[in-house]
Amino acid sequence: MKRNPHRPFTPRPEQMALHPGLSGNDINGLGERAFRRPEVVYWAKDPDDIPHGAVQRWFYTANPPSEVMQDARAGRQVILDAPLPEVTGAPAARAPGDWTAGLASFVEAGVCEMTGVAEMDPAWLFEGAEVAQSRLIVLGVQHDYAGIARAPEVEAGAEVIRQYGRAAGAAKAVAGWIRAQGWEAEPVTGPMAGEITLIPPAIACGFGELGKHGSIINPELGASFRLSGVLTDAPFALTPRRAFGIDAFCMACRVCEDACPPEAIAPDKQWVRGVEKWYVDFDRCLPYFNETHGCGICIAVCPWSRPGVGLSLAAKLARRAARKDG
Repeated sequence: MKRNPHRPFTPRPEQMALHPGLSGNDINGLGERAFRRPEVVYWAKDPDDIPHGAVQRWFYTANPPSEVMQDARAGRQVILDAPLPEVTGAPAARAPGDWTAGLASFVEAGVCEMTGVAEMDPAWLFEGAEVAQSRLIVLGVQHDYAGIARAPEVEAGAEVIRQYGRAAGAAKAVAGWIRAQGWEAEPVTGPMAGEITLIPPAIACGFGELGKHGSIINPELGASFRLSGVLTDAPFALTPRRAFGIDAFCMACRVCEDACPPEAIAPDKQWVRGVEKWYVDFDRCLPYFNETHGCGICIAVCPWSRPGVGLSLAAKLARRAARKDG
């Protein structure tokens, strides 16, 4: 096996001095067999609200100033600060299928690469949060592979920030489109935690399956994309969940596991708040993440993320499943 050039990793003492006595894995519910809602463990809008708040603040000072990162953050902030249009007119009466079909125009225009619609599930809300809307539209925007492939260099971190900005712009565009038709709509953007954790609804509405690296794997986009959402009561038709056999693939694959500098990716699924799933060790991952512009190695090296590879892998898994069923 090729030697990992990023191992061994030793966190900087000044960072570790800021870590709380409470494990992020405990906050996330690692090892728990009973269901409970998630809690915000990082990227809180107000860092004072979470135990790891001092570490979150340190993230922004950990690396030398970079023009490419500053430009990416400034561009994202412009998008986040842009006002939403007011709701205008009476609510439009459209068939649910027509509402959902209308989302295709945003993909065709390059606003985003993928859309889906899920029925809002309270299990996706962070502890203490409430939402009244019945529908959650999920939007996906793909990283530029040339940028994310440079992880853990600053260019990869800047690419992530650019796509978070683009995802926010997509959410605002879709929300504005719905508002112009007389329906309330609220964008859900990242990376700062809001009311909803977006990975479970994205899986529920057909974006793909959870991979060993803790990110969704999708045949078209690989693991290299960011999410945003829109909450609304407009009667969109739901989009179905899709399965490709990712569990079996990830069980046999060790690429991200071997590439992870702090060895945070486990070889097997684990119990987390009542669900057995792939999980990345928060306490191991975070120090390296903080010291390398947000890392991104695991999604960059994922075989599904390489351009043109995902669809062929999905077809191969489908043929394998068909032979097994036959």
